[in-house]
Amino acid sequence: MFSELVFSADDLALTRFAVSPMWQVVTSFRLLASGAANPVHRPWIDQVRPRVAAARLDSGSLAELIPATAYLPDFLTPSPGEPTPTLDTELAVIRATPADQVLADLDMLGCTGPHCQALRADPEARLARVTEEIELYWELALAPYWAKIRVVLDADVFHRARQVAEHGAGHFFNDLHSTVSWDDNTLRMVRKHCGISRETTGPGLLLIPSAFAGGMLTWSRPPEPPQFAYPARGTGTLWEHRPIPRIDAIAGVLGRSRSVILAELEAPASTTELARRTGISPAGVSQHLSALRDAGLVSAHRAGRSVLYARTTIAESLLAATA
Repeated sequence: MFSELVFSADDLALTRFAVSPMWQVVTSFRLLASGAANPVHRPWIDQVRPRVAAARLDSGSLAELIPATAYLPDFLTPSPGEPTPTLDTELAVIRATPADQVLADLDMLGCTGPHCQALRADPEARLARVTEEIELYWELALAPYWAKIRVVLDADVFHRARQVAEHGAGHFFNDLHSTVSWDDNTLRMVRKHCGISRETTGPGLLLIPSAFAGGMLTWSRPPEPPQFAYPARGTGTLWEHRPIPRIDAIAGVLGRSRSVILAELEAPASTTELARRTGISPAGVSQHLSALRDAGLVSAHRAGRSVLYARTTIAESLLAATA
């Protein structure tokens, strides 16, 4: 099936990018639900899947609402009103979704599970429960890695925007994905399901990079602009083991122990795990982590009974400069 989206000058003028936390939620959860042994995301899957299972999120509302293939309910990915909305902003929009939209999306999904039935019976109350699940999933699966993910997403947007500025929209669209092509002011897509056209969408276009999408995903609900979620460039390097930075370069500022701890946070880790790796006592690691957190270099995220620490974007930039 081919879909065609015709662009006027106004549509091109209204085309923009956004980095959406909820698109990362639905595409990453779908990847976990698929059970695929994805070679690119295997390090992330191996760390996250046991946490998600322990929290029973693999059998909750999200498991019914985000199937491994086919349709994704539109209300889970509301149209971002700004370039970089926070998760809280998007969850507030989800909680305010009109009941008739929720029911229409559930009809399209064709879900008959108990969680979907409960959502159908009382959309307002159950949407609050769904967003609570999303918050828990975010803390377990995405928040500890968000600094790394944001670097990839922001770099993709910068690259695509530069393509438009230097070569025009046609070059940009033709390079976006193998299923997409641009010709004569028309964007054409190869689609298995859910055809899309300008008659069934609002004006413009909203482009959203995803670190976890395996292909192009579309969203259309007039009068909002259509959304295209596409695989971000650089995802293949997201979980690669990086060279250990030159600790001596930052040890004079942070101290050697804190520099070693920061370097060890290539993947999120608990105080106990960091103590085992570095040989520093758990009490010492805890003290250093508190100082690093106060300085904005690490963030803390609860995962069940443990707390995982992760490097922030500031720390990632600092270590990149010394690698």
